[in-house]
Amino acid sequence: MNEILLAEPRGFCAGVDRAIEIVERALAKFGRPIYVRHEIVHNTYVVNDLKTKGAIFIEELDEVPPGATLVFSAHGVSRAVQEEAARRGFQIFDATCPLVTKVHVEVAKLHREGYEFIMIGHKGHPEVEGTMGQLDSGIHLVEDEADVLRVQPAQTDLLAVVTQTTLSVDDAAGILAAVKARFPKVREPKQQDICYATQNRQDAVKLLSPQVDIVIVVGSPTSSNSNRLREVALKLGTPAYMVDNAGELQPEWFEGKLRVGLTAGASAPDILVQQVIERLRDLGAIAVRRMDGLTETVKFPLPKGLKIEGAAAPAHLR
Repeated sequence: MNEILLAEPRGFCAGVDRAIEIVERALAKFGRPIYVRHEIVHNTYVVNDLKTKGAIFIEELDEVPPGATLVFSAHGVSRAVQEEAARRGFQIFDATCPLVTKVHVEVAKLHREGYEFIMIGHKGHPEVEGTMGQLDSGIHLVEDEADVLRVQPAQTDLLAVVTQTTLSVDDAAGILAAVKARFPKVREPKQQDICYATQNRQDAVKLLSPQVDIVIVVGSPTSSNSNRLREVALKLGTPAYMVDNAGELQPEWFEGKLRVGLTAGASAPDILVQQVIERLRDLGAIAVRRMDGLTETVKFPLPKGLKIEGAAAPAHLR
């Protein structure tokens, strides 16, 4: 192994940065514990780090004591969860990624105009549950092109399509084409729902893969966008593996491989990438080179009520 080629961009996106900072600021301002519904982002290291700082991750609101501070995860929650949390009187900070919130707002707006929806996404993913939970009915989930043939909307004149933000751009395009073929009047989003960071990281892997003998993706198994990065590389014919941390690297993967491509999902902190690089150096890598790529400048504002008077913002996870 001669060289590690780093994809650009990789790692944290603006929505993940914001979500983690919301939890850290809440801990700094209100003290421990801070309750978080679902993993704040899908990364084992991030979740464990926040646990040590005083975050408690829960799935059901009855696990949260009265009067506690509650943070909704970056994936968003259903309307029922929002209403129940408000009813229970928690102090709530919403860390839903603004790009997911945009989808929720679009669904609510078009629903008022009489639309039904086809949602392209993965069943059981918290983002999908949150988006579908914006309405009591009228959203039909499709995971692949075969599902499109099984959808039976009540009417087809007012039908709109939305997508999970962390899908494979290419897979979503194929499913969308099937939706449009079956429902020619379907309304598409003005801008595609797949987030800029997901798209940018997939585009970077498409550039990276043909230049390397193997691709390593740093990301947790539950991370949708990290899984998609591995799939993008595999579809281009490059062997690819996803690891939660450097300890999962297997030396036999790199036998006979001269150049290793390295990227990270949008919820994976850079410290994990650096640890993987060090492990690859131990396995024989000599040089590290960054690809040319986009520099992301997107930054999302924090919710009101988290300013820390007379104190700097918490040191951010990196």
